Amino acid sequence: MKLSWLGVDVSRVLHLAAVFCLTCVLLKAIQLYHRRRELLRALADFPGHPTHWLFGHVHEIPRITSAINTLSRGLDKWEQLITDGEPVELFEHVSLMTLDNIMKCAFSCHSNCQTNRKNTYIQAVYSLCLMVHQRLRIFPYHNDIIYWLSPHGYQFRKVCQLAHDHTDKVIQERKESLKDEQEFEKIQKKRHLDFLDILLCAKDENGAGLSDEDLRAEVDTFMFEGHDTTASGISWLLYCLASHPEHQARCREEIQGILGHRETLQWEDLGKMTYSTMCIRESLRLYPPVPGVSRQLSKPITFPDGRTLPEGSIAAISIYLIHRNPAVWKDPLVFDPLRFSPENISGRHSHAFLPFSAGMRNCIGQQFAMNEMKVALALTLLRFELSPDPSKPPCKIPQIILRSKNGIHLYLKKIR
Repeated sequence: MKLSWLGVDVSRVLHLAAVFCLTCVLLKAIQLYHRRRELLRALADFPGHPTHWLFGHVHEIPRITSAINTLSRGLDKWEQLITDGEPVELFEHVSLMTLDNIMKCAFSCHSNCQTNRKNTYIQAVYSLCLMVHQRLRIFPYHNDIIYWLSPHGYQFRKVCQLAHDHTDKVIQERKESLKDEQEFEKIQKKRHLDFLDILLCAKDENGAGLSDEDLRAEVDTFMFEGHDTTASGISWLLYCLASHPEHQARCREEIQGILGHRETLQWEDLGKMTYSTMCIRESLRLYPPVPGVSRQLSKPITFPDGRTLPEGSIAAISIYLIHRNPAVWKDPLVFDPLRFSPENISGRHSHAFLPFSAGMRNCIGQQFAMNEMKVALALTLLRFELSPDPSKPPCKIPQIILRSKNGIHLYLKKIR
């Protein structure tokens, strides 16, 4: 039976529409196929593991008082968790602690998120890391249209909105406070503006400020990178020192010697933590929070042996493998803080150690992160003795952030 509407053959129109959609899908598939063949030809001369056809081949000034108070609140919570003598899974608690810290130091926001274990922002960040890693590995998902139409793309947008809602709330609360003229004048007179103050007060040559979209992008980046990477660094640092009690004891002695009879850590103390800093760097070598970075080539690059990568290729650099390369590091799997003594650093290549990447796109928050790790280490070792849980060794999963699939479980023994 022929269907018609206003003299138009509806069935024929639907048939033509279906053919058109199918043609578009086939053309896009052919385009992806040819792009993949170009990449495979370019990469044929490079070593690598065989891959399934679905997978892509390549791919300040810190506010120390605020940090001490924030991190101390986290340690107070840890004390309540060890009353039964059971090990504690630290990664989640450290993540909440670093999020609370970045909220206070960079945004002057009292989030008190450490009291909420089911923090929606933390859960959203975990999910986004997993989804981005998944998209990188599944080649068809490299195309925006295919990804957005997929169930995974829908879920990604849904989780992104949760993260954006958290960011928008922080921005809007500060904007509301700035409507008060006295509060605005108070912020302008501050000796050290925080990150959000600078963004909200910034004007271009025409006197226009950042748009809401620009503000959200900047805050999203700083909030995500400012807490999740540092949480990874602190968690793996505590695991390293728990696994090597001799280095843990030496760090504790150093910190106690610096403080003397004082109980409060001061800004000047951070520069005196020589051995502790070497331990931090060695843990960052073995467990870099960001295990790899990538760059899209703006022009073709030819290597000394004649092999070439074309313009537009995405070149991935494995920081994790560089840090464990036996040609660069002697006994690379051994935890040895003395690798970072002044005499050992002097003869080493500048790009042998890249926990914060390098070049123009390196981490803008690396100084903040290093100081936060020093404060967290000092406060933790002054209060607890750490030891690993042999029944639950960590299982590394190198996604965007280096995590442990089963968490990081440590015994904490209160020492004062």
